[in-house]
Amino acid sequence: MKEEKRRIQLTGGSTFTVSLPIKWAKEVGIKQGDELSLVQRSDNSLIVTPVKDKKEQIKSAELVLSEQESFEGNFRCIIAHYLVGYDIVKLLFPDGFGADERKRIKEEVRKRLIGMEIVGESAGEIVLKSFLKYEDFTLRDAIRSMSKIILSMQEDAITSLDKRDPNLAADVVERDNEIDRFYLLIVRQLKAAMNDSELAKKIGVGRQRDSLGYRIIVKSMERIGDHVENIAKNSMMMTLPAGFNCLDGIKEVGISAKNLFIKTLASLSDLDIEKANDAIKDANILTDAVEAINERILAEEWSVNDKIHTLSILVSLGRIAKYCEDIAEVTINMGVSVAGELRL
Repeated sequence: MKEEKRRIQLTGGSTFTVSLPIKWAKEVGIKQGDELSLVQRSDNSLIVTPVKDKKEQIKSAELVLSEQESFEGNFRCIIAHYLVGYDIVKLLFPDGFGADERKRIKEEVRKRLIGMEIVGESAGEIVLKSFLKYEDFTLRDAIRSMSKIILSMQEDAITSLDKRDPNLAADVVERDNEIDRFYLLIVRQLKAAMNDSELAKKIGVGRQRDSLGYRIIVKSMERIGDHVENIAKNSMMMTLPAGFNCLDGIKEVGISAKNLFIKTLASLSDLDIEKANDAIKDANILTDAVEAINERILAEEWSVNDKIHTLSILVSLGRIAKYCEDIAEVTINMGVSVAGELRL
């Protein structure tokens, strides 16, 4: 609808009232006696929302999977419905689901989508339902859980490289799936918070403008997880012996990368601009250290195989430093209040 202006009236000597546009009232289905939710935003504007029954708030969708599309292509559509906040998604397949397709969909849903469960199925459909309550698992909780997994992965990836432990490296690779699950959960939370300021406060997003910042932060964290996974994968394919002296420098840089991530998280937790600036300085120092080791490795008389995998590990360590720098920069932006803004 186009912008409309309403003049404020004084009722009873102490109450301000304003009339609602009749067209809007009809479109949202409100009538005399219904309740409206009024939420004050950080920029002092008000959000007016009809209060509806919980049953009306359940969002459902039907998704017809394509026979011409690959499994991953179809599953990306399922993920998209999860991210935009559908509570119930009915999956349909034109010629019905085969046993293998049904089994794989169930496995992938349980492995990749936190809170989503299969609640019904027949020959031609599978019904997914979200049992996730946003306020029971806040944004801070989700980021904390994601951070702990990344830190344990970083430590074990460097240990697997130092001790040439393929089993530990394989475990690191497996844990990256958990990072992806939390990433999707947080994106779902943030998308919901953008449309519901009351929910935003419940999950810990005090200002709606911070939703974009957190979106960038968790994407950077997800990419850090990917690079830690890459370190573990490359360590499994190297032939250098355990405790090889030339790997000491890489081990030190790996430990520094972990400490940098810890410092970055600390600045984010407190929205501390000074800590964030320190983290950016450390990230630049770490990047320089990676470049120095990179030049040294190129001069070593190693096998081509070991050089390729070692250089790939160094690239990932450098990228981790850059993503920590990105998180710190967003933290600084979030730590600065806009003039006239209320911090909730």
